[in-house]
Amino acid sequence: MTALAQLAAAPDRAVLAAEDLSMFGTDPWWLVVIKAVFCFAFLMVTVLFSIVWERKVVAWMQLRIGPNRHGPWGMLQSLADGIKLMLKEDVIVKRADKVVYVLAPIVAAVPAFMAIAVIPFGPSGNEVSIFGHRTAMQLTDLPIAMLYILAVASVGIYGIVLAGWSSGSTYPLLGGLRSCAQMISYEIAMGAAFASVFLYSGSMSTSKIVEAQHDRWFIILLPVSFIIYIVTMVGETNRAPFDMPESEGDLVGGFNTEYSSIKFAMFMLAEYVNMVTVSAVSTTLFLGGWRAPWPISTFWEGANHGWWPMLWFVVKVQLLLFFFIWLRGTLPRVRYDQLMKLGWKILIPVSVVWLMLVATVRALRNDGYDFNSLLLSVAGAVIAILLISFVVDIFRDRSAKGAGAEPAPEPGPAFDPMAGGFPVPPLPGQTLPPVPRRRPRHERELVVSGGPDTQSDGSQMGASPSDGKEADGA
Repeated sequence: MTALAQLAAAPDRAVLAAEDLSMFGTDPWWLVVIKAVFCFAFLMVTVLFSIVWERKVVAWMQLRIGPNRHGPWGMLQSLADGIKLMLKEDVIVKRADKVVYVLAPIVAAVPAFMAIAVIPFGPSGNEVSIFGHRTAMQLTDLPIAMLYILAVASVGIYGIVLAGWSSGSTYPLLGGLRSCAQMISYEIAMGAAFASVFLYSGSMSTSKIVEAQHDRWFIILLPVSFIIYIVTMVGETNRAPFDMPESEGDLVGGFNTEYSSIKFAMFMLAEYVNMVTVSAVSTTLFLGGWRAPWPISTFWEGANHGWWPMLWFVVKVQLLLFFFIWLRGTLPRVRYDQLMKLGWKILIPVSVVWLMLVATVRALRNDGYDFNSLLLSVAGAVIAILLISFVVDIFRDRSAKGAGAEPAPEPGPAFDPMAGGFPVPPLPGQTLPPVPRRRPRHERELVVSGGPDTQSDGSQMGASPSDGKEADGA
């Protein structure tokens, strides 16, 4: 028996030993169709609202007006944009691999819709009645539902990679490769954050994970896992400040540079649907899912019954979508090396160490150790490690100062960055020539508006300094 199975079988109220998913798969076919259509409509309506909301919030942050023409308060702006994109000319570049070029937007969009199938909008029991038939507020559930979500999310990245490759252009190819490297870097930390939740809930089923949070949400028990997942979900959806695959500053538009009309709209749709999906997953894993917040659930017994759970779920998802918008409106785009350093040197080590600590705590609790003393021991060990690292850094700095400064390296040969016809960076030992700067302000003579700023400016314009003074006098 594996360690995870032993934890699942342990006698703890937060660990569910058995998974009873018999309530799923018994609905009539017409009810399954209704649920599927509802999941699709929920994603589409949420995307249309999120686009307008994002433009409104960012405009508010930047002291602008935002959309205010289409519909009341501009609420139909995203619908008008979708219609406009459908009516635009659909261009296929000559050098593109036409089959892959056409299929890439579909491969990116379809998996984005599939993950919502296992997200619970309410209790797994027969809580609501639809046309006289009692059913659960969830399309379906699986014993490995979270692995299913990881799988379909990984498939969606192929659409971006294939779009960049099939366009037959350099910038889309670089954008696709960036997206692939970004996905590999951040999915490892995301999987470790999921594993911590699996250890505490004893299940990979989404409905059982929500049931395991009946007395305490996992954001309180597993705060580090929540923070890691929040960072990785921004990286997985290619959103600012991690929107490297489509950064217009250096890649024009990234993987979708050569796309137009409905194909471009499908890439945009896939991005926003993925935002809704990762927000729903975060709500399910860490924010209690469909459960009412703490103050409401204490004095209102019916808050977690009927159709009310769907309201709490939607509110939590919208708050996380606002977090996406907030990041885009406040943080600048990071460099690509900073993105990779964050993923490989910070998130992955922290997530692995945290996973080991969570597994140790769960195993010791199952053996009957007191949780308070256990928490103090773990906190003491972490503080001791931090203190030891601090002392090591102090002695390392002292030894470096005692050794004295290293002798300056001998100047290498003169470096010409344009020697080969193309600008190239300097090699180790080479330095760039100094960049000419403008003279200080106090050395520049005062001129009226419209005249040359300095003598050098006048000479570059083909005029002498006396000509500028004569023009000023005139």
